[in-house]
Amino acid sequence: MTPSNSGDVPGAAAGAARAAKYSPPVPRWLPGAKAAIFLLATVPLLRLGVYGLTDRLGANPVEFITRSTGTWTLVMLCVTLAITPVRRVLGQPWLLRLRRMLGLFAFFYGALHFTTYFWLDQWFDWASILRDVSGKRPFITVGFAAFVLMVPLALTSPYAMARRMGGRRWQRLHRVIYAIAVLAILHYWWMKAGKNDLAQPAIYAIVVAGLLGARLIWALRRQWGQAFPGSSRSPANSDSTVSRSRTR
Repeated sequence: MTPSNSGDVPGAAAGAARAAKYSPPVPRWLPGAKAAIFLLATVPLLRLGVYGLTDRLGANPVEFITRSTGTWTLVMLCVTLAITPVRRVLGQPWLLRLRRMLGLFAFFYGALHFTTYFWLDQWFDWASILRDVSGKRPFITVGFAAFVLMVPLALTSPYAMARRMGGRRWQRLHRVIYAIAVLAILHYWWMKAGKNDLAQPAIYAIVVAGLLGARLIWALRRQWGQAFPGSSRSPANSDSTVSRSRTR
C-alpha cells in the first residue's frame, strides 16, 4: 500500500539495472531489522489475542477492539509517512526499504478496524451500515472513504504491479496516502469530538500536519530550483534525483 505505501515513493518501477546503478549497498543487517520490525508490528494484534483469551477486553470488548485497531491503523500511517522525512534528515536511504511493509501493516489494521465495525458492531446489517456511511454518522463516512482509498494502494504495492503501471502512474496513485492520512485524522477527530476528548486526535493531527508540511516545503524547493537553475543543486533536488532511481 500504502497506505501502504507513501505516494512519494519514486522509482519502484525504474528497473533493476537503474536501481543497482544508483542504490547504495544494502546493509547486511537489514533483513534482520525488517524481521524485527515485522514482529513488532504484529504486537498489537497479539495483544488483542491475549486480552481476548484472558478476558481483559473490558466491559465493551467490541469497542476496545475497534478503538485499538483504529489507533494502530493511524500509528502505522504516521510511521509510513515519516520514513521519507527521517531518511532525508538522517541520510539513510535503506529506510525506504521498510516503507512498503509498514504501509501494508497500516492497511492490515485498517481492514481489521472496519471488519470489527461490519461484523461485531453491526452484524452485517447493511441497511444500518449504509445509513452510517451515507452521512448519518460523518466520522464513519470519512473513515470508510479513507479505507476505500487504501485498497488500491494495497493492491498495487507489489513491485510487479509498479513495473506494470509504470513509475509515474504508480507514483501519482500512491500520493493518495496524503488524502488518506487527512481523512483518518478527521475520522478520529469527529469520533472523539462527541465525547469532548480531543487531546489524542490533536497530537496525531499535529504529527500528520508536520509530515505533510515537510513534503510541501521540499516540493516548493524543487520548484524553486527548476525556476532558478543556479539553485538546482540544492539538497532537495539532488536527493530527489537520486531517489527516483531507487527501489524500496
